[in-house]
Amino acid sequence: MPITINPLTDCFGAEILGVDITKSVDDETFEQIREAFNKYSVLVFHDQDLNDEQQIAFSRRFGPLESTMKNDFTGGGGLINNLSNVDEKNEMISPEDKRMYHLSANMLWHSDSSFKKIPAKASLLSAREVPPEGGETEYASTRAAYDALPDEKKAMLEGLVAVHSLAYSRSLISPDLMDEAFKNEVPPVKQILVRTIPETGEKALFIGSHASHIVGWPIEEGRALLKELLEWATQPQFVYRHKWRPKDLVMWDNRRCLHRGRPWDTSKYRRVMHRTTIAGDGSTV
Repeated sequence: MPITINPLTDCFGAEILGVDITKSVDDETFEQIREAFNKYSVLVFHDQDLNDEQQIAFSRRFGPLESTMKNDFTGGGGLINNLSNVDEKNEMISPEDKRMYHLSANMLWHSDSSFKKIPAKASLLSAREVPPEGGETEYASTRAAYDALPDEKKAMLEGLVAVHSLAYSRSLISPDLMDEAFKNEVPPVKQILVRTIPETGEKALFIGSHASHIVGWPIEEGRALLKELLEWATQPQFVYRHKWRPKDLVMWDNRRCLHRGRPWDTSKYRRVMHRTTIAGDGSTV
C-alpha cells in the first residue's frame, strides 16, 4: 500500500501517513520508508501506539541497534533509552534531582552517540506521554547547512578532525555530572568534521555539543570554529521544530542532523519518551 509523504520544510523533514508500525510492515512499504528517510533525514509518524518490543522490532529493520551505556540511568545497558521525568515507581522526578540535570543536557544541540568511536546512524523517539506545552524537539539539517556554505569554507573544512567527548558536553551543564566509571565507559574519540553519507553521496557537518576541539589546532581556536559552525547550522532556515502529540514516533539521521529538546515545566507535567538507536556502520576516521 503506498504511503503518503508530506514534506515539513523546504530542505528536510517529512510526515509519513498510511502506515501502522505497531503491525508488521510489508517489504514494499518499508522500502518506501527507507527511501523517504534517505531523502528527508527526519520522518514523523503520528498515532503509533507502540510498546518497547514493537519499537525495537521496527527499528531493527534499519540495522543493528546500539546498547545504551551501562552507567547512564536512562538506559542501563539495554536497548531503550527512557528519556523521562518519571521514575520506575511511575512518580515524577524532582526538578532538583541529579537525573534531571543529565536530561537537561539533551537541550544542547547534539548528534546521538557522536562521542562513540562508531557513532549512531539514526534514532527513533516514541512519545508515550507529552506535556500540553513545551517539551518540543528541534532538528537542524547539517546537510543543508553544509550545502549553503561558501566554497572556500568547504575547502577549509575538508579533512579536519574533531574530538568528541561526552564528558566535555556534560561539563557544560555541570563539572561533576559524570563519575569516573561513566567517563571511563566513553573516552574521547575522533570524528571527521565533514561526513559523506554513503547512501546519497551528500556531505554534512558533523558537529554539536559533544565536539570539544579540533585536532592539531589550539583548543580555543578549534572551539571558536565549532561554535561558528553550530551557529550557522542552527539558523531558522535549517531547523524544524516538532510539537509532539501523544503516540508520535520521530526518526532522524544522526549523520545529517542535530537535535535538541526544549524546556517544559518539569515540576508540573510528565513527559515519557522512549528512544531506540540504530548503530553506525563504522568509524569516521
